[in-house]
Amino acid sequence: MLDANRSGTATASPRAAATELAVAVPTADPVPSPRAGFATRCTRVLLSPWARLVLLVVILAGAASTVLLFEPQRLLTHGWPPQLGGAAAALVFAVAYGLCSVAFVPRPLMSLAAGALFGSELGLAASLTGTVLGAAASFGLGRALGQDALRPLLRGRWLKAADVQLSRHAFRSMMAARLFPGVPFWAANYCAAVSRMHWLPFLLATALGSIPNTAAYVVAGARAAAPTSPAFLIALAFIAVPALAGAVVAWRKRHHLRPR
Repeated sequence: MLDANRSGTATASPRAAATELAVAVPTADPVPSPRAGFATRCTRVLLSPWARLVLLVVILAGAASTVLLFEPQRLLTHGWPPQLGGAAAALVFAVAYGLCSVAFVPRPLMSLAAGALFGSELGLAASLTGTVLGAAASFGLGRALGQDALRPLLRGRWLKAADVQLSRHAFRSMMAARLFPGVPFWAANYCAAVSRMHWLPFLLATALGSIPNTAAYVVAGARAAAPTSPAFLIALAFIAVPALAGAVVAWRKRHHLRPR
């Protein structure tokens, strides 16, 4: 506001002058506190790729140690908890199957146990469900905690060729890995997680490719009391045939792993 003095000259009021001065002088940016800067740096370090990889290693080591301390094989010695039976017991077993597979427990042993506990049909359903659950958990952990740190390390020509094979031919590659018993279950899961393979071909190939050998081990476990029975001998044959077929396929497709 302008006020007129006695000489007729317009002057600014003190309040208006103060307002104009405040607008004219730019305000300084607030200085971040040392505590806020330290928290930002800690958050950045904790979310870095290598920190997440260390977390993945700690989780897997803890899971494996828990399995060793708990000794789940005692369930086969003392029997399944009596309060569970039928489909409920098979569902609990399937969840435990998946968790144990993440903790590096061999799937053949768990499939044999499924057959011994639940028979062929229910044991196969529990084993396949546990297989898919364990594969999904391993793939998710590897993709979220390990991919960003491990992908820059794929510099060797064989590693790059394997990564290209898994990324471009996801379904076929994972089917071959599941049909070939020589590829460890956990290794296939984490290699697929580090690659650019998508969820759908990974899970679909896991479910379909695991049927032959899983069924063979389940039937062998269910018929273990009669090792000379035709069912047990056929199951042993189905364990050997996928191994041979996988070796033949890997030999014929070996040129795909050569770097171009």
